[in-house]
Amino acid sequence: MKYYIIAGEASGDLHGSNLVKALNKHDPEADIRCWGGDLMQQAGATLAKHYKEMAFMGFLEVVKNINSIFKNISFCKEDITQFQPDIVIFIDFSGFNLRIAKWARQRGYKTNYYISPQVWASRAGRVEKIKKYIDKMYVILPFEKGFYQKYGYEVTFVGHPLLDAITTTPVKPLDTFCRENKLDHKRPIIALLPGSRKQEVEKMLHVMLTVVQNFQDYQFVIAGAPSLTNDFYKKFLTIKNVRLVTNETYTLLSHAHAALVTSGTATLETALFKVPQVVCYKGNWISYQIAKRIITLKHISLVNLIMNKEVVKELIQNDLTPKKLNDELAKIVEGDGRKKVLEAYDALIKKLGESGASDTTARLIVENM
Repeated sequence: MKYYIIAGEASGDLHGSNLVKALNKHDPEADIRCWGGDLMQQAGATLAKHYKEMAFMGFLEVVKNINSIFKNISFCKEDITQFQPDIVIFIDFSGFNLRIAKWARQRGYKTNYYISPQVWASRAGRVEKIKKYIDKMYVILPFEKGFYQKYGYEVTFVGHPLLDAITTTPVKPLDTFCRENKLDHKRPIIALLPGSRKQEVEKMLHVMLTVVQNFQDYQFVIAGAPSLTNDFYKKFLTIKNVRLVTNETYTLLSHAHAALVTSGTATLETALFKVPQVVCYKGNWISYQIAKRIITLKHISLVNLIMNKEVVKELIQNDLTPKKLNDELAKIVEGDGRKKVLEAYDALIKKLGESGASDTTARLIVENM
């Protein structure tokens, strides 16, 4: 069968790549075309468009790039029409994907969604669009099933694909990792995960790096995003005791003592590696003001959302100051604060269920065709 998959950012590329592998396993004749990235392409899908051409963060940034977005939508419709898939599979990336889903459903294409848009965070009215245009939804967060049930829409909880990604991604031993990246294997590492988009990385790293001088017994390592070049990070590496590692985030987290993490999927990845963290977020002022008025959640990190309480400290917008960041990091590098976070992580992992989300989703997609 022919599958058309649309993922619009780095995390979607990761989970999409595992879905591609699983689809090929359950359907040896699978012909898969995708919007995604290097990982999906390496897994065996034909790449129609790279997510690097589509990653715009925040309301203001979307408005500035509206012409490019509309061109991408038109291209996507034309590409689907030419490919004539048996099914279109959407991965998160709601603003773009829900537009394509409406168009695809009206033209008789079968539509499945893997990794729900965060309609539980804002604009819950989008559930009606999902009910109308998506034949089947596969969700990855335990509370999403109950959320959709309130709207009369039955979805399937398949577990979180990060469990798959983490268990299947090899990590290097500490000595090898330190030697290759010129790190001191005797000093504990504080990982810096500032995001994947240029504007957010610049904003977050300027704040994150202010704490370095106060933690001289540690070494700070930036996790470089695959969507950005090493040259982009050079201006942040002039500070003593700061290094950059690219394409080795999981190895970095496997050896990290603590982390400063921009809100998003990375907060959950960090928790699954049992690394105490401080969650950071500071967006464009206009985008933040709009978001603040439509987002109804008490927390922004996946860790806290899943646990429905504050497990990790979140420093958002005006709260993200050098002093507060310094104080919160100090609480998790040692002592009771660190112990409490690690205990909560154990409960979090139990809540997420078993691994195998990608395989389960692929099997159900193939069986329901």
